[in-house]
Amino acid sequence: AAAALALASFSHAHGNMAKKGAVTQTKEAKAKAAAAGGRSKKKKWSKGKSRDKLQNAIMFDKATYEKLLSDAPSYKLLTPSVLSDRLKIRGSLARRAILLLEEKGLVVPIAKHNMQWIYTRVTAAEAAEGGEGGEEE
Repeated sequence: AAAALALASFSHAHGNMAKKGAVTQTKEAKAKAAAAGGRSKKKKWSKGKSRDKLQNAIMFDKATYEKLLSDAPSYKLLTPSVLSDRLKIRGSLARRAILLLEEKGLVVPIAKHNMQWIYTRVTAAEAAEGGEGGEEE
């Protein structure tokens, strides 16, 4: 029994020494890894999402103007943003274009708010009337 007790205390004492050495070594390894690896893996700030700058036309050229007169009256929903997107023109030019189409009787207003103009195409029934009654709201 004494031999078993001596063996247990011997292994216990040496086991702790071995563990202490391992823990010290691990701490040093962790410190080195943190010092070396921390710099390379540091999170970088993203620059944020960037959009390409639109190169929309500021004046009508002949092709765009003809496309406006042929295609735009057939759009079911016509707003300055729709025209700007489809014809690649500036918003201010799109607003002028809508006013021009309205003067020619090619589109009719649904809502004309300060911030958003909403127009639609002239239907066959409205075209048959000829706009005698004017705008009915």
